[in-house]
Amino acid sequence: MNKSLKNWEILPSSKLFELKLKEVWAYRDLLGLLVRRDFVSFYKQTILGPLWFFIQPLFTTIIFTFIFGNLAGISTDGLPKPLFYMAGITAWNYFADCLTKTSTVFKDNAAIFGKVYFPRLIMPLSIVASNLVRFGVQMILFILMILYYYVNGAQFSISWAIILFPFIIVLMALLGLGAGMIISAMTTKYRDLAFLVGFGVQLLMYATTVIYPLSSAIEKYPKYSWVIEFNPMTPIIETFRYGFLGEGSFSWTSLGYATSVTAVLLIIGIIVFNKVEKTFIDTV
Repeated sequence: MNKSLKNWEILPSSKLFELKLKEVWAYRDLLGLLVRRDFVSFYKQTILGPLWFFIQPLFTTIIFTFIFGNLAGISTDGLPKPLFYMAGITAWNYFADCLTKTSTVFKDNAAIFGKVYFPRLIMPLSIVASNLVRFGVQMILFILMILYYYVNGAQFSISWAIILFPFIIVLMALLGLGAGMIISAMTTKYRDLAFLVGFGVQLLMYATTVIYPLSSAIEKYPKYSWVIEFNPMTPIIETFRYGFLGEGSFSWTSLGYATSVTAVLLIIGIIVFNKVEKTFIDTV
């Protein structure tokens, strides 16, 4: 562990919006260990190991292509169906994993929190970081698929918006982190929320442009498309597709809206997280 830890003095926290970034940095070795633990423990006793990073999005893409692309005939804005769905699935999986795993951080780590002191923010940050490893592996699969269709003459093109890719990753991470911390704080008193998160995330996916383009939703259901447009993940996924495939309803206004919602949820999440961490051990 970092030698600088001997200089820290543990005091009662009095501020709601207190990130303790210096302490988080001092415990960066612990952050690395937690990321490694999450990665190893999840696949420790599996036969295929990290190959599941590829298998899950690949099989989901095949199923979406067959059901939504072929049977339902949903438009993909002229893009190859597997490529369209893979883009949505890759982006959505990262956000969904950050949200669902962060939403149970208090409940899952109550034993550790009750025995050892460290900046509690380390735990949700380690979840976001470990999920980033999975996202990186799935991005390799997505890029390989792009190369395959490019070589075979598919009609799509990489646009200038690809330079926004790092910003999109940060948005997805912080959106999942902020919403997850809010839910995690609430589950310390309302256990039912833990059961609703997984179900709710699945429903939310259908209100996001993972399996259909925003243009089709606006064209077919103009009265209800606002529900999809006001989902902050919609402009994120649309920008992601627009950057890598040249198709999507990109808008600076929509992306700014998603950024604002992310900032608000993150601020609320930090405030609630800091407040609950002081007393949650008595209720979990």
